[in-house]
This record gives sequence, C-alpha cells and structure tokens, in this order.
Amino acid sequence: MSETIFTGGGGPDYATPQEMLLKYGNRHGLIAGATGTGKTVTLQILAEGFSDAGVPVILSDIKGDVSGMAVPGSPDQKLHAAFTSRAEKIGFDAYRYDSFPVIFWDIFGEQGHPMRTTVSEMGPLLLSRLMGLSDAQEGVLNIAFRVADEEALPLLDLKDLQALLTFVGESADDLSLRYGNVATASVGAIQRALLVLENQGGAHFFGEPALDLADLMRVTPEGRGHVNILAADKLVHSPRLYATFLLWLLSELFEQLPEVGNPDKPRLVFFFDEAHLLFDDAPKALVDKVEQVARLIRSKGVGVYFITQNPDDVPEDILGQLGNRFQHALRAFTARDQKALKRAAETYRPNPRFDTVEAIRDVGTGEAVTSLLQDKGVPGVVERTLIRPPATRLGPCDTATRRDVVAASPVAGKYEAALDRRSAFEMLAARAEAAAKAAEEAETAEAEAEEEAREFRAARRYSGSARAGRTRRGAATESLGGAIASAVVKELRGTTGRRIVRGILGGLFRGR
Repeated sequence: MSETIFTGGGGPDYATPQEMLLKYGNRHGLIAGATGTGKTVTLQILAEGFSDAGVPVILSDIKGDVSGMAVPGSPDQKLHAAFTSRAEKIGFDAYRYDSFPVIFWDIFGEQGHPMRTTVSEMGPLLLSRLMGLSDAQEGVLNIAFRVADEEALPLLDLKDLQALLTFVGESADDLSLRYGNVATASVGAIQRALLVLENQGGAHFFGEPALDLADLMRVTPEGRGHVNILAADKLVHSPRLYATFLLWLLSELFEQLPEVGNPDKPRLVFFFDEAHLLFDDAPKALVDKVEQVARLIRSKGVGVYFITQNPDDVPEDILGQLGNRFQHALRAFTARDQKALKRAAETYRPNPRFDTVEAIRDVGTGEAVTSLLQDKGVPGVVERTLIRPPATRLGPCDTATRRDVVAASPVAGKYEAALDRRSAFEMLAARAEAAAKAAEEAETAEAEAEEEAREFRAARRYSGSARAGRTRRGAATESLGGAIASAVVKELRGTTGRRIVRGILGGLFRGR
C-alpha cells in the first residue's frame, strides 16, 4: 500500500508529483479559497486518497455536491475531457473512474441515517454555546447538571432537560443556599432558548440510540475506509447547531479514542466545512477548547482539516497547527482583502521561482498554492499545484442512488427507530405523582379526623379513637421537639403542602 496520497502536479510544467505523506496526515490541514476556486474538488480527492489508504473519513456536505462520491465518474460527464487532459498533464497515469464506500448521515433522518447524542453527553459548555446563554444562565445550567448527577436523573432528550429546569426553578431557594443564586429569570431564559432549539430541529439530535463512534471508523473487507457524509444543506441554516454538533463530535473522538502516538497513517480524518461558523462570536472558553482538541487529538491518530474561504477565519493559534495546506485563489478587491492575502502568504515557506502573494491571487480554478509536510514534519516549500481530477462524480448523486446506498449501509436499521426509555422526565413525573397522592391521602385523613372530632364534641357519637387521638396529641406536646414535629406534619398535610405539590405538577406538565 502506498505511503503517500498523490494530490497533483507542481513545478514549472506541473509534472512534479505533489504528495502528502500518510504518516503526517494526522497533522491537520487547511483548504481555503474564494467561492468557485475548486475547494470541493480538493476535499473530494483527499477523501478518496485517505479512503484508498484504509483511513475512514468524516465530512459535511453543505451543498450536496460531495454525495457524488458514492458514484463513479463517467465519460459522459461534462468535464471528462478536461479531467483526462489534466491527468495527462500532471502525469497521473493511474487515473480511473471509481466509486467509494459511502455512509450517508443526517441529523434530521431525511437523507441518511439519524445521528443522535444525549443531553448528558453534550454537556453544559457546548449546550450553552448552542443556545447562546449568558454567563449567569450558563451557571444555572451547570447547577442543573449537578442536580441531575446527585439525584441520578438521566438526561437523554430535550424534555428531560426541560423537566429538570422546572424542578430546579421550583427548588430555587434550597439550591441557592448550596450552589449560589438560582434566579427564576435565568431558568425562564434557558427554557425559552430550549424552545428555539427545539423549533430548529434540536429535538431530532438529542435522544437515543446515541451514535456509536465505532460506526464512523469502519473499514471495508477490501481495506478501504468508509466515507461518512453528513447531509448539512438543511443543518447549515441553523449555524449554531451545525458548528456545535461538529465540535461535539470532535470532542467525543478526543475523549474516547486511546493514544496511538505517531501512527503510519491516521485512524480517522475529519473535514470541517464552513469552518468560520465554529469561531463566529464564539466565547474565549470555546475557542480555547477547540485549540486544545486540535493540539492534542493528533496523538489519537485523528487529522482535522478546516475548509473555509479565508485563512483569517481560523484563529491564529489554531492556524499554526495546520501542517498540510491547500490555498486556492483569494480575491483582493479591497484593502482588507489585500492585507488578508499578504498574511496568508507569510505563513508559507517561500519558493524562489515565484512570488507567493501573486501566486495566491492568480492561480486558476482547480489550481492551488500548496505546502505539504515533508520528512521530520518540516513544512514543504510552497508550490503552485494543479490538483488531480477526482475519480468519483463531481456533483450530487440522485435520490434513488442515495436511497439504495442507505439501504445497503452496514448500519442500516440501527439508528432509524428512536428510543424513549425511563429518564429524568418520567422520574420527576413519578415523584410528583407520588407526592400528590400522599398529600391527597393526608388531606382525606385530616378531614375524616376533623369530622369525627366535631361529632364527638356535639355528643352525637362516642368513639374511643377520639379519646385516643386526644391522648396522642397530649403526649406529643410533652416536649418542644414533639410540638414542632406535629406542627410541620400538620402544615404539610394542609393547604401549604397542597400548593407545593400542585406547583411541582403544574411546572412539569404545563403545556404538555
């Protein structure tokens, strides 16, 4: 098996092979360039190369174009002549049309297998980012998660979290003494944010069966890595959900995969399209988390490739960790664009044959300025590279093909049916029901006792139980502790107790 991925031809006549060393495939990378300059083709040929090398791939399909990887290219396609001519020019004698083992995924379950996780696995930090919570609201959410842990309340879907927040709001006074201020206004703001998230499709994402990461790391019996394509054409309209989901996926890989050091090839490669969505308006804590994951996850054998229009979209600390770079044309129409162009050029090792700034500005469609890691992980000299043509179809596959691929998938039937097992919502509802029943029984017993006492005082009946009741009450008053206990029990059996129980029930089931 080859130790490199052929990416195109460089040099004055584009005849010098430009190859990515597989052993540095986990050193991350960047695919950047203006719209229409060929980023999708570069993404496609890299995914093909990794798959051929037995490396599973995860990528998001923003426009539906990448779904064509499930179908081989054809001599009938419009660019057939251009592709074969390019292959000949760069010396790509092994060029052939081929399809790749694809697994389609979709959070909404419409264009692929559903992808779900639980609220507990997402955690309060990413949920706060997803809902755009303030610091105070994030603090309340952290308290809610702590209460769930202490009370053994599983948080699986959105209704579990909504029920838990209602419980936290009802218990605000007690919780404030233990954890700090729990403002009902903050609880209400989180509930409203959850409603917005639910309307955006978040209810499809949270639940069970949760995604098994092993299903993203499958290899065919022939030794080719599966290409996991996430349908994101609908998801990208909810940018926070899109960015937070991909960051969660990256974090789960980081937390669950064991250390492998410096493998001969990556265990998995993750392509993050529209990467600017991850960093737009992101709080510093979140950017720090991304930087930490990007810095450390390569030792788990995972490569992360950010795809964006401008390198400036990626924070500098993260940009410095992206070793394999494919820079398509950048347009410099404004002073700001010109500064961004110069900054992009400064990150490459210069090539004496050409000016890097001019090369980035002038490269044509399908051409890129590349810098690939060489032996000992040293960045290669910048080179103008004609990207090799893809083996798969350039453009989307049709609906019937997608449906057939989903039906024949190795995970077909595993995630389609949602589960709704006993969790926080059901457990809190059961508690409230039990409390309501106990209060009702206490209220009934109290009413019967009062009626019996009235009849006794009116001399309409005589009962030993009334005298016994008098004796018990007398005994209870023999000590101050007994008097306090009697008062508390009576109060809970009375109107106040009924209000507490009804408040809990009302909060849990309001609007359901």
